[in-house]
Amino acid sequence: MHLSRTQAVTQADLEIRRLGTGRIDSPMLDLLDARQTTEHYVDEDDRVLLDDTVARVTARGVPVDQLPGLEPCGPRRKIYFDPSKTRAGIVTCGGLCPGLNDVIAGLVRTLTYHYGVKRIVGFRNGYQGFISRYGYDEVDLTPQYVRDIAVDGGTVLGTSRGHQDPEEIVDCLERMHINILFVIGGDGSMRGAMGIERVIAERNLKIAVVGVPKTIDNDIPYIDQSFGFQTAFSRASDSIRAVTVEAKSTANGIGLVKLMGRHSGFIACYAALARSDADVVLIPEVPFALEGDTGLLAHLRRRVEQRGHAVVVVAEGAGQELLEAAQAARTDASGNRRLGDIGRYLRDRIEDHFDEAGIETSVRYIDPSYAIRSVPANPYDSVYTVRLSQAAVHAAMSGRTAMVVGRVRRRFVHIPMPLAVSKRNQVDPHGDLWQAVLESTGQPVRFGV
Repeated sequence: MHLSRTQAVTQADLEIRRLGTGRIDSPMLDLLDARQTTEHYVDEDDRVLLDDTVARVTARGVPVDQLPGLEPCGPRRKIYFDPSKTRAGIVTCGGLCPGLNDVIAGLVRTLTYHYGVKRIVGFRNGYQGFISRYGYDEVDLTPQYVRDIAVDGGTVLGTSRGHQDPEEIVDCLERMHINILFVIGGDGSMRGAMGIERVIAERNLKIAVVGVPKTIDNDIPYIDQSFGFQTAFSRASDSIRAVTVEAKSTANGIGLVKLMGRHSGFIACYAALARSDADVVLIPEVPFALEGDTGLLAHLRRRVEQRGHAVVVVAEGAGQELLEAAQAARTDASGNRRLGDIGRYLRDRIEDHFDEAGIETSVRYIDPSYAIRSVPANPYDSVYTVRLSQAAVHAAMSGRTAMVVGRVRRRFVHIPMPLAVSKRNQVDPHGDLWQAVLESTGQPVRFGV
């Protein structure tokens, strides 16, 4: 039987590194004494199975007790760090995402109120904040400082992109006597955290590095959803509504919305399903052609002739193969490929196609990306970030390191950093989400491909 990439993961890949054995009674013991595994909670000695279908389990051909399982999140009865002598650091890296301030506030409150940690330092502007030549000062984070930050979007600590020398970062951690570093960021930030942890291990230091993974595109593997994703697709659906009104209000009108999604089309899919106004959804995972009877342009023309208008939702990473190679070859400070502007390209091609066909039209184009990234988290994501931040603190105080926290099938679990950056979560062109989009839009399975 064929094994998927998920089934190829073994228990060894899921083990979480620890700085040592916890010997200190946790301040949270009173909350833990009566707890046991239930459908709502997983005890610290239990595991959350990685495989969730009979086919995956039987394909392994191993006894149940040998099935790979993830370590559950939550407070431990014994902790590694003495709270009275612990200093924690927090840094936010990469692009903005709804919920960053919620995570910062959650970390500070859990460290302070439940563990009694009195020294929490915020580093400004991403990994640059550790490097002396940038001259950024640190922030003393207290419950009073973070009390109201969740009402604002963005991050109070600032952020940046790009590689910084992990040796210099660890030098800073040593100078400031930091015992725990929380990194809030995407895959590039987590790779940076892995570099920091590697230097820490080489120097035989006892500093825990724990990540709270952040990506608005929802492309972190294994976890159910990344924080901020629900806020993002909810706001994105508002743009689809707006452009639909515009398209309906003009003769042969066409609405075009470009949404976030460099490599994964989750926001475009969910936003389109939330509104059910889109006639076409284009995502990076499904190539498309413009020309020919089965191409996108001909399909749009038929839709306009049938309904009087059409609405297109495109993820920013879709159709990059149609753009000039030189335009797509540039990279940003983090080494990510700079994408060509598929939205403007499609707008121009649609207008030219209708002009050539002698059909009067107007194309209304909206790119709400930065407006969406900068908004505060909605209530769902606010709750999610609080639970992630609590889980991160519990893991760090128990001495776990080189790991991130996430939710897998409703269970909060510890995931080794190498596994969290091992691949990218993408929309499966053969999966039920894409099938739901095709049913909602009525578009063909492929455009001209």
